[in-house]
Amino acid sequence: QVQLVESGGGLVQPGESLRLSCAASGFTGSRSWMNWVRQAPGKGLEWVGVINGGGTSTYYTDSVKGRFTMSRDNAKNTLYLQMNSLKPEDTAVYYCAKLGATGYEDSWGQGTQVTVSS
Repeated sequence: QVQLVESGGGLVQPGESLRLSCAASGFTGSRSWMNWVRQAPGKGLEWVGVINGGGTSTYYTDSVKGRFTMSRDNAKNTLYLQMNSLKPEDTAVYYCAKLGATGYEDSWGQGTQVTVSS
């Protein structure tokens, strides 16, 4: 059974950093592409970025390029999202999600809240 558990969210001031983690179990991480997706208050889901199974390829939405970095440690079955230079508009619940064979998410974590406010 696939399980994804995010952690690391919190309240920070603009310009500060956070690192989110996503602990995965129930599947072979090195074979699975993973997304980070966020949902701001009152808005729909927004794709943040994707990383391949080996951790060698990453792609990001334009609004986070140069500020956010995805990585993974397959030995620890953990996905990371390093977020630097945070802005109030980054405030959202952040989810990690596993991509299935269709290329769409087939498993989601419960999310972790990130609030950027002075």
